[in-house]
Amino acid sequence: MNSDLISVKVVDKRLIDDDYCIMKLAAKDGSPLPEFTAGAHISAKTPQGGMRNFSLANDPEQRDFYILGIKAEREGRGASASMVDAVCDGDTLEILPPENDFELVPADQYLFIAGGIGITPIMSMCRQLLRQGHTNFKLIYCSQAPSTTVFLDEVKAADLAPYVTLHHDNGDLSAIYDFWPHLETPDKRHIYCCGPKPMMEDIKDMSGHWPENQVHFEDFKPVEVRQAEDKAFKVYLSKSDKQLEIPEDQSILETLRDEGYDLKSSCESGTCGTCRTGLLSGEADHRDLVLTDAEKETSIMICVSRAKDGDLILDI
Repeated sequence: MNSDLISVKVVDKRLIDDDYCIMKLAAKDGSPLPEFTAGAHISAKTPQGGMRNFSLANDPEQRDFYILGIKAEREGRGASASMVDAVCDGDTLEILPPENDFELVPADQYLFIAGGIGITPIMSMCRQLLRQGHTNFKLIYCSQAPSTTVFLDEVKAADLAPYVTLHHDNGDLSAIYDFWPHLETPDKRHIYCCGPKPMMEDIKDMSGHWPENQVHFEDFKPVEVRQAEDKAFKVYLSKSDKQLEIPEDQSILETLRDEGYDLKSSCESGTCGTCRTGLLSGEADHRDLVLTDAEKETSIMICVSRAKDGDLILDI
């Protein structure tokens, strides 16, 4: 799969309601884990078989373990749900080293906005700032109810609580938190937001008059890999001189793996670019969030994209 994979052991798993958990990982051989920065994520191979990105919640100085906050996306492909439902204390997982697309930039003031499981990378940021003695920040954390609030004890702890506004809407749309008073007047604060798509869109709308470089978003929601109209198609592998049929309910990547091909991948949701493959011929249905229009002429992300019409010839 990937030579960079690291074997880790689940040293603690705490369920939060039926759909959330907090998971603590340590290197199986006891060595320090790779360095990371606040806002980073890892990709983990899930029991379901796919790779999925999970943010790190601990202070980057703590390298003897990683802490993940995980939500089971019940409407997804099952990767995150398998982490919540099937992984137990003592189990071994394989992960890739941390990457960061949500970097905490140096600033005098911060406003953190988290919704649901979006608290995870922001916890890492808050922990780093507290360690550094930087207390000019505010965290607004919204969730449906205390019973589904990940890291509830941590945000209510004495060191962080003075900087936190915790809001529960109990599923009532009329009780959603009003962010406008915090965003009405632009200033020097850097805003970091991570949470459900509707909340992220609201914050984008309300912060549209802020300098673009002061507003930061993180969103791991994958592209729609499966679609109702998907049909089987064929791929010809030019280097292998082999033709394979891709079933309507399988990706190119999954089919090739079943055939014994050792192919690199990471997110398996069309967002990282690791599985980029040469497209020699054919019209692809590009479903990734990575390739430019020009790149789509000669490349395809085989974890999510398919043939639009006819068959494909790939550089494999």
